[in-house]
Amino acid sequence: LGLEDRHAVGTEGRQVDGAAAVCRPAALPAGSDRLYLVADGYRGEDADLNYRDAHLFAINVAGGEVRQLTTIPGTWHQPVFSPDGKTIAYTGYQKTRKSYRAEDLYLMDWATGASRMVSGDFDRDPGNLVWAPDSKGVYFTADNAGTVNIHYAGTSGGVRTVTTGTHLLSLGAISRSQMAVGVRTSYHKPPDIVTVNLRKPSEIVQLTSVNEDLLAGRQLGEVEEIWVSSSGGARVQGWLVRPPGFDPARQYPLVMEIHGGPHGSYNVGFNNFFQWFAAKGYLLLYTNPRGSTGYGTDFGNAIERAYPSVDYDDLMAAVDTVVGRGIVDQKRMYVGGCSGGGVLSSWVIGHTDRFAAAAVRCPVSNWLSFVGH
Repeated sequence: LGLEDRHAVGTEGRQVDGAAAVCRPAALPAGSDRLYLVADGYRGEDADLNYRDAHLFAINVAGGEVRQLTTIPGTWHQPVFSPDGKTIAYTGYQKTRKSYRAEDLYLMDWATGASRMVSGDFDRDPGNLVWAPDSKGVYFTADNAGTVNIHYAGTSGGVRTVTTGTHLLSLGAISRSQMAVGVRTSYHKPPDIVTVNLRKPSEIVQLTSVNEDLLAGRQLGEVEEIWVSSSGGARVQGWLVRPPGFDPARQYPLVMEIHGGPHGSYNVGFNNFFQWFAAKGYLLLYTNPRGSTGYGTDFGNAIERAYPSVDYDDLMAAVDTVVGRGIVDQKRMYVGGCSGGGVLSSWVIGHTDRFAAAAVRCPVSNWLSFVGH
């Protein structure tokens, strides 16, 4: 907390060789006198055209000297120092014009500045980087098809999966005995703190029950994972939340909710918004159409310079699949979304009249004014 506060007071908004600091510093080894941070490394008239590009810097706290760590133009962030003080782990990719690219995991030698990519062909976005206590590798989490689990990359390269499960599992810290702490959530369980024995990853122990009193005695809607076929042979993942006491012989009103981004994703975590609609007697459909993250670079970048396009096909394929079961009242179908979901909601009602109403929330409907403001 002291370090975070020091960064917020001492370097927030300060210029680092003409570049404004934009993210919090990395975790430091004991006794360190340096701050590590991500900063916009570009200046001049074209700076706004390179808004995604950033470099890593080190600042000597005592003297104020600044050292730029990364030299190749790109998007670099999440610097984390190894316990032995020799290596910095970080994520990112070299400069690209793609609207989306899955990040890679890199290791940099502090003494020489030499850097190497160790995540191979993993093709998912590493997050929550935490070094192993012996400095021989990095644990991290990654979103994959709506789930988040812990993975490990050794300093020699290669990624292996540590935990499995239909849940979202974050990673906060790791003890010397290889006991990790994080937060877990799943369809019917709001987030709670858990421990994970990294030597026996199946041993996940829940420590808190923050919302137990709120959910006691309440029946939640069942959540079904679905996969549908769409244009171009694409396979698209989605989920259907059914009302409590669901009767397959009845027909229910349907709400399709579309996520924003568009480079984002829905997941298997507890969602009170979706459960609220289910409790009111609605089928709630949510999907990850092309453009979503957690399925690799190609899937996420499928809508580059064509947005909306095939993502609309994916949404309609999911609706057709659920309607085809005979459980939907087709006169009471509704669509909504915010930001990127607002864009697609606008697109949906501009291309079909099958929905009775729409909630087009916080959309970007004019790209020129969006850039200008």
